[in-house]
Amino acid sequence: MKTPLLIAALFFTGFTFAQEKKSDSVKTKNIEGVTLTKQVFKKQSDRFVYDVAASPVAKGNTTFDILKQTPLLSSTDDKTLKIAGKNNALIYINGRKSNMDAESLVQFLKNTPAENIQKIEVITVPGSEFQVESSDGIINIVLKKKMSDGTSGNMRMSNSQYKFNSSQASFSVNYRKDKLGVNANLSGGENIEAQEFMLKNGDSGVRNESIGPVRDPNKNLGGYLNIDYQLNDNSNLALSWNTWANKSYGSTIELFNTLHLYNNDGSLNKTEYSLSKNLENARSYNNSVNLNYELKTDTLGSKLNVNAAYLNYKRFQNSANNTFLSDINQSNLGVIKNIMQETPQIINNFSGTADYIQKYKNDFTVSVGGNYNKTKTDNNTQYESIDYTTNPDFTESKPNHFVYDENIFGFYLTLEKKFSDKFSGKIGSRYEITKSIGTSDNALTPELQRIERNYNNVLPYLSLNYAINENHNISYAFSSRMRRPSFWELNPVKNIITQDNYTQNNPFVKASSTYNQELTYMFKSSYFVILNHSYFKDVITQIPLQREIVRNGVTYKQLAYIRTNFGDKQEMSAMLGINKSFFKQYLTTNFNIGVQHNVNNGTLNTDPTTGQIFDTYNNQSKSTSLVIQTNNTLRLDKNKSWFLGVNYFYVDQQQIELGLLKNLMSLDLSIKKVWNEWTFALNVTDVLRTNVVEIEDYQDNGNYNYVKNDQFRRGGTFSITYNFGNQKVKKVRDIESASDAIKSRTR
Repeated sequence: MKTPLLIAALFFTGFTFAQEKKSDSVKTKNIEGVTLTKQVFKKQSDRFVYDVAASPVAKGNTTFDILKQTPLLSSTDDKTLKIAGKNNALIYINGRKSNMDAESLVQFLKNTPAENIQKIEVITVPGSEFQVESSDGIINIVLKKKMSDGTSGNMRMSNSQYKFNSSQASFSVNYRKDKLGVNANLSGGENIEAQEFMLKNGDSGVRNESIGPVRDPNKNLGGYLNIDYQLNDNSNLALSWNTWANKSYGSTIELFNTLHLYNNDGSLNKTEYSLSKNLENARSYNNSVNLNYELKTDTLGSKLNVNAAYLNYKRFQNSANNTFLSDINQSNLGVIKNIMQETPQIINNFSGTADYIQKYKNDFTVSVGGNYNKTKTDNNTQYESIDYTTNPDFTESKPNHFVYDENIFGFYLTLEKKFSDKFSGKIGSRYEITKSIGTSDNALTPELQRIERNYNNVLPYLSLNYAINENHNISYAFSSRMRRPSFWELNPVKNIITQDNYTQNNPFVKASSTYNQELTYMFKSSYFVILNHSYFKDVITQIPLQREIVRNGVTYKQLAYIRTNFGDKQEMSAMLGINKSFFKQYLTTNFNIGVQHNVNNGTLNTDPTTGQIFDTYNNQSKSTSLVIQTNNTLRLDKNKSWFLGVNYFYVDQQQIELGLLKNLMSLDLSIKKVWNEWTFALNVTDVLRTNVVEIEDYQDNGNYNYVKNDQFRRGGTFSITYNFGNQKVKKVRDIESASDAIKSRTR
C-alpha cells in the first residue's frame, strides 16, 4: 500500500536498519575465500573482489544467486540486496551504475547466468568519485569479455505462495554484431502484498489498541532497452531507456480500534470501540532516458565519460478513510468521520555527469569530475473531511499545492597511488552545493509558504591498504557523506491511519551527515575481521509523538508519527567471518558472527510542520546486539546438477529511533536442478515463521507505544528458467544514468 502504510514507513527506519544488521553479517564487503589454487576472495586497494569464474558455486546459478552467496552480502526478502553496515546497496555493472528501476534490476539479476560473470567487486566505503548518500555501498558486477557475436536470451516464469498467490514472467534478449549491441527486457506480474498490524499506545489513563490487516494488490509491467555502438577503437556511444508502471487499485487497511479509559486508582472506567477502514487507489509511472559517451585517451586506461539523463516520475493516489462506531463484536454502528485525500506527485529531473580519469605509468591515477541535478516536484494535495458527530453538513477542505525545486552541483578530485606491491592509498574529496526552494499556496503556517535552503558541503575520503604478506592483509577507510530526504518526505501531507493516529511529512527536513570508518583484517583469503564505526548527525526518521486531546468531553490519546531530523546516533560493530569450501567443494559456506552497538541521542516534543506541542519523546539509549548469519550451498551430485541451499540469520534485539526492536530470525531452504539449458528451483523462506517485526517503547513520562507488523514472509517460490542462443554473447555496456541518485529518492 502506498499510503505511509500504516507506519510501515516508520519502523522501516528501524527495520531496514535491522535488516542491515542481519545482512550486516552477510553482506558484500568481500572477504576472501575458498581454498583453491586460485584466490576466490581477495582485497584490492579500496574494494573486495570475489572471483566468480573460479568459484565452485557459480555453475547453474543466476547472478542474484551468486550475489547472495558472496560473503557479507544478503537478501532477506529475495528482492533487495544489503551490504554489511550500509543503508543501501547500489548495483554497478562493468563500473557503471545500472539505470534500471528496482523491479527491473532484480529481474535482470535473476535472469543473467552466473557463468557470464567474471567477478564481483564490493566497495563498502566508496571514494569521492562515486555519487552515493549516507553509508551506501556499491556492488560492481564485472561481465566476462571476449565473447562472440550472436543472439542469446532467457525466459523465466515463477509462481509464489505466501499469504496470497502471485506470479511473474520475464523475457530478456541480447544481440551483438560487430560494433552494435542491443539488450532488452520485458517483465510483468501481479501480487497481493499482505500485512497484519497490532498498534498500541497510551499511558496509565488512556490506552488505544488497533488491530487489523493490510491488503495491497499490485500489477506491474516494465522493461528496458539499451543500445551500445562502438564509434571507433577508442570511443563508444550508448542510449538507454527504461520504464516501469505499477497499478494498485483496491488497497485496504481495516483496523478494529479499542479505547480503554482508566480512573485515577487504575480501575477501568470506560471502553469504546470503532472501526477504521481505508480504501486506496494508486498508479505510478517511471520513465528515464540516458545518453552516454566514453572516450579512451591512452593505452593505460585513461578515459573521459559524459552522461546526460532525463527522468519523469508520476504517481496518482486517492484514498477514502472512514471511521465507524462499533461494539466488541466489530459491528458497524454508523459512520463517525469521513476523510477523502488525493496525494499525487510528479517529478521531473534533468541531470548530467562528466568524469575524467588520467592514469600514469608509475601506478598513479588522478580522477576529476562533476555532476549537476535539476529537479522539480509537484504535489497538489486535496483534503476533505466530514465529522458526523459535530457537524455532518459541513465539509472541511484543506487543499495544498506544494512545489519543490532543487539544484545540486557536485565536484570531486581523487588521487590514487600504488606505492609498492604491498602498500597503496587513495585520497579525495567531494564539494557539493545544494540550492532548493519549496513553495505552498495554502500552507498551514506562514513559515510553510516559502522554504529556501542553500548549503555547501565538503566531503573528504581516505583509504589505505597494506598486504603484510600473501596470508595477511589490513586496510582502513574513512568517508563522509550526506543523506538528502526523499521528495515524498518533504511534501507536508498528513496521512490518516485511524481517527486518532496519523503520519505527518515535513518540508523542513534537512540533509543529514554521515561519517564512516572501517578497519579490515584478512587471513589466508578465508577469514576476516571487520571493525566499523558510523556517526549520523541530524538523522532523518519518523518519531512517535503522543498528546491528550478532548473530543465530545472525553479525553483521548492521539498518536502522530512525525517525519523530522532527530538528533544523532552512532553504530559500532565488530564482525568475525569465514568463507570456505569443504569436502572437495561439495560444501561451500559463509559464516559470520558479530556484535552491534547502537547509541541513540534524540528528543522531540513539537511537530515542526504544524507547531503543535506533544508530550516529550526521548530516545537517549544504548543497546548491544548479537548478529549471526550463514549461507550454505551443498552440491548433491558429481555432475553439479543438484544443489541444496540452507540459509539462516539471527538479529538480537536492539534500540532504534522508535524504541526497542525485538529479535528477528529466519531459516530459508532451497533446492535447484540444472538440466541442459533449463533450471528448476524451489525456494522456501522463513520456514519457522520467526521473521516478524515488533517494536516496544516506554517513556519516563508514562507514555507507551507498541508496533507489531507481520508481513507473512513464510512461503515458497517455484521458478523455471530457459536460456537460449549463444551464451557467450557479450552483454551491452551498461551505463550509469545521471539521474539514478534522484530516482532513488522517489521511492
